[in-house]
Amino acid sequence: MKFDAVLIEPRRARMEAEGLWPGKTLLDYFEMRLAEKPDALALTAFTVATGARADLTWAEMDRLSWRAAAGLHRLGLGKDDVLACQLSNSWQFVVLYIACRKLGVVFNPLMPIFREHELLFMLRHGEAKAFVVPKLFRGFDHEAMAEGMRGSLPDLEHVIVMGGSGANSFDALLQDPALEATPDLRAISARDRGDANDVCQLIYTSGTTGEPKGVMHSANTMYANLVPYAERLGLGAGDVVLMASPMAHQTGFMYGFLLPVMLGARMVLMDSWDRVLGAQLVAQERVSFTMASTPFLMDLSTTVEELGTDSSSLRIFLCAGTAIPGAVVERAQRILGTKVISAWGMTENGAVTLVSPSDPDERSINTDGFPLPGIELQVRGPDGQVLPTGQEGELYVRGCSNFGGYLKRPHLNNVDDAGWFDTGDIARIDAQGYIRICGRSKDIIIRGAENIPVIEVESILFKHPAVQSVAIVGYPDERLGERACAFVVPKAGQDFSFDDMQAHLKAHHLAVQYWPERLEVRQALPSTASGKIQKFALRKMLRQEMGLE
Repeated sequence: MKFDAVLIEPRRARMEAEGLWPGKTLLDYFEMRLAEKPDALALTAFTVATGARADLTWAEMDRLSWRAAAGLHRLGLGKDDVLACQLSNSWQFVVLYIACRKLGVVFNPLMPIFREHELLFMLRHGEAKAFVVPKLFRGFDHEAMAEGMRGSLPDLEHVIVMGGSGANSFDALLQDPALEATPDLRAISARDRGDANDVCQLIYTSGTTGEPKGVMHSANTMYANLVPYAERLGLGAGDVVLMASPMAHQTGFMYGFLLPVMLGARMVLMDSWDRVLGAQLVAQERVSFTMASTPFLMDLSTTVEELGTDSSSLRIFLCAGTAIPGAVVERAQRILGTKVISAWGMTENGAVTLVSPSDPDERSINTDGFPLPGIELQVRGPDGQVLPTGQEGELYVRGCSNFGGYLKRPHLNNVDDAGWFDTGDIARIDAQGYIRICGRSKDIIIRGAENIPVIEVESILFKHPAVQSVAIVGYPDERLGERACAFVVPKAGQDFSFDDMQAHLKAHHLAVQYWPERLEVRQALPSTASGKIQKFALRKMLRQEMGLE
C-alpha cells in the first residue's frame, strides 16, 4: 500500500524544531518499559461474558508479540501492508499491534459492531491484506461473516480467527511457540520497523456525517497529543488506566493502550462495558484514571452508590464527545470522589482541548477545555474572518497532533495553505481561551432567519427526569425554510409527550421561537460506535417518514 500522508512532511521541520514531535514510536516506549521493569504487571484484560482474566508482564507481552510478528511474517505481511483487526479490548489486540510495529505493518482497527456494509467499504478502501476477527463476539459469528466477504475483497489474503479451532486460528498462526525460532526476525524488524513519521495507523472516521474516511496517523502525530495530555492531567507510571471504551476507537486505542505504554502505567481492559464489573475493578485494581463518554460516568456513579464499592483511587474521569450536564458532574464528585474533566477532540486530532484538574468544576460543565501545547484554535465567520471572543463560528485547528490526511482522498483533507484544519464544528472561545462546542456546522437549524441554539435546547430537554437521550434536527418547511424536530429516548418505564416537552421548555423560560415543533419518541437513536448520535441518519429518517425522499 502507498500512503499519501501529504500533511506530514510540510510541517515536519517546524514540529521537530519546536520539540512538538517526540520522534519516538510505540516500540521505543515499549522497549524502555521492558528494560526498566520486565517482570512488572503491564496488562490485565477481562472478558465480561465469562469472567476470564488474563495478566501479562512487559516481558510476556514482548515474547508473545515476537511470536505474532513471526507469524505475520510467515503469512507474507511486511512493511506498509495493512492488517485490519476487529477484536474487542484484549491482550491479543495489544500484542497484535506491537507485532505489527515490529514489522512496519500498518494497523487498521475496526469496531466489532461493524457488519458487511461498513466492512466491505473499509477493507476494500484500505486494501487490507489480513483481517483478524473473533470467532464469536456477543453471539455473532465474525468468522462466517469474514469468510463470506472474501470473494469481494481481492486484496484480502488471510482471515485470522481469535478463539477459532482450525488452521486459521490466532493461536495456530500467531502464537505457536515454534515461531520463536524464526530466523533473521530481529534483523527484519530492525530494517522495516520504520520511524516516527511513517504511517502506523489507519482508522476510519465514525461517520456522523456520512461515508467514513480513512484517517492516517504516525507515531509523531499521536504522541504529540499524548505527551502534553499526560502532563496536563498529571499522569505517570504509578497510575492504573481502566479502558472499557473500544480500542478500535481512538479513545480506547490512544488513551487505553498507547498512553499507559508511554507512561509505564498498568492498563486494565474490559472487552465490553459492564457497570458492576467496572465498579468492582476500580476498587480491586485501584484504578486511578479512565476516559469514556458521559453514560459510562453515570453508570459508574449509580453502581458505586448502589453497591458501596470503594472508588477512592479514581482521581480523574475524563469525558469527551458531548456536553456534561452539571448534575452528572456534581453527582460523580459526591459519590465517586473523582475529578470530572471535559475534553474535545476528533479522530483526526486526538483530544486537543482539556480542562485542567486544578480548574473549578464549572469549567467542565460549561466548557470543553483549552488547547494543549502545540495547538492553535480559530473561530471563523461565514466569510472566513476570525471572529471576536465569545462569538460562535466554525472551529479551525492547527497543530502538532493533526493527522496525515485521508487515505486516497487528499482533496477532502480540509486543511488550507496555512495549515488550518476545518473541524466542521461550531464553537466559541472565551476570554481565557476555553472553548465550547455548540454543534456541527451541518447541525445548524435556521428557522425564519433565526439560528436555533440546538445544543442549548438539547441540554434543557436532557434535564427532564423522563429523558434518557435527545437529539434535535431540522426538517424542511416551505414558509420558514426549516423547523426543528426533537428525537427523544425516554428512560425505562417513563413516558414523554409533546405537552411534556413544551411544559418543560416553558418552565426553563426558553424562548418560544426555539421550541421544537415536532417530537419523535424512539427506543434508540442511531449512533456511532463511540456513542455519538448520527444526526444525518435522523434527518434522512425524518425526511423519509414525511414523504420528502
